[in-house]
Amino acid sequence: MITDIRKDAESRMRKSIDSLKQEFSKVRTGRAHTSLLDHIRVSYYGNEVPLSQVATVVAADARMLTVTPWEKAMVQAVEKAITTSNLGLNPSTSGSVIRVVLPPLTEERRRDFVKVVRGEAEAARVAIRNVRRDANTDLKDLLKEKEITEDEERRGQEEIQALTDKYVAEAEKLLQEKEAELMEV
Repeated sequence: MITDIRKDAESRMRKSIDSLKQEFSKVRTGRAHTSLLDHIRVSYYGNEVPLSQVATVVAADARMLTVTPWEKAMVQAVEKAITTSNLGLNPSTSGSVIRVVLPPLTEERRRDFVKVVRGEAEAARVAIRNVRRDANTDLKDLLKEKEITEDEERRGQEEIQALTDKYVAEAEKLLQEKEAELMEV
C-alpha cells in the first residue's frame, strides 16, 4: 500500500515537472523554435484547432519562423491567429508563406519573461508540495484504519519527502537554466 502511494505521488510529481517544461517552452527567448507557436489555435471551418493541424511550422533561421498553411484559404486565418496571440509577433505574408520575424528582446522584456518563468516554477513547486500533502494524508488514513504501523507511516512520509525534495530541486534547476537562457544576449 505504501509503495502504491509513493508510486502515485512520484507519477503526479513527474507530471508537474513535465507541465513546467511545457510552460517554459512557450516562453520566448531570443531564438526561434517551432514550439513557440504550439499553443496557437486557428479557426478552421468553424472549429478551433491547433496551428500544427492546419500548417507546417519551420524555423528558417535563428530569428525567423515560416508557417505554410496546407490550404491557401487558411493563410488569412493563420496570420490573424498569430497576430492576436499574446506573443507580440507581427507576421508578414508573401503568397502562401507566412514569415514570423522574432524581434530581439529588450532588457526590460527579458526581465518580464524571467518574472513569468519564476511564477511558473513556483506554481510547479506548489503542485509538488500538494502531492506530498495528499500522499501524507493517505498514509495517515491508513494508520487510522490500522492497516500500517506508525513506523511504516514515518518511513513512508520520509520517502515522500525525499521525492518532494528531488522534484522541487529539478524544478529549481529547470528555472535556473531558463533564466540563464532568457538573460543571454
